[in-house]
Amino acid sequence: MHPTSPLFPQRRSLLLRSAGLLAATAAPAWLTPALAQGVSLRPTPSQTEGPFYPVALPADNDFDLLRNGRVDYRAGQPAWVEGVVTDTRGVPVAGAVVEIWQCDQAGHYHHPGDGGRADPAFQGFGRVAVAKDGRYRFRTLRPAPYSGRTPHIHVKVKLDGADLLTTQLYVAGDPGNARDFLWRRLDERSQAAITVPFESGSDGLRAQFPIVVQA
Repeated sequence: MHPTSPLFPQRRSLLLRSAGLLAATAAPAWLTPALAQGVSLRPTPSQTEGPFYPVALPADNDFDLLRNGRVDYRAGQPAWVEGVVTDTRGVPVAGAVVEIWQCDQAGHYHHPGDGGRADPAFQGFGRVAVAKDGRYRFRTLRPAPYSGRTPHIHVKVKLDGADLLTTQLYVAGDPGNARDFLWRRLDERSQAAITVPFESGSDGLRAQFPIVVQA
């Protein structure tokens, strides 16, 4: 079609719209709406590390907290905790390391400050390096309560040895949340960002926890 044709502007507009649609369709799966629209994501709220971060990392510190060495942990409800680590533009943070630690079903941590009473079958701590798409995944248990605290999982994100985020993950709908002094300090938006449902799946509970860091 000649550029002087009256139909040329309409055809050109249609082609441009089609190209845009194809580009959006071909965009990588990790390309978030925030990145596509130039919107800045709000960083995941930080929270205290707490007193029970491991003094020394356990020999077994992989993604599976329900298997410590060759021993399986049978108490509690198995759960998968997974998500994507991105920066505030929605770009995956390649090379980031995610760590989690939590108490066993009886409410005990692998830590001398807790008397070393945790079940030896429960790994209690795990760490994974995220994939190129920013994804991470842990097999653990639905967090259990202990004296003075609602159920929670401690989460830390590191990059090149530096801490990017330390926070805690809570269970949506747990009645202990409203009584928890750390959870209650947050505004509603921050509470929503770190409180997620643990929903039934074919291989246990599942919790989706997206993490946004300033990297």
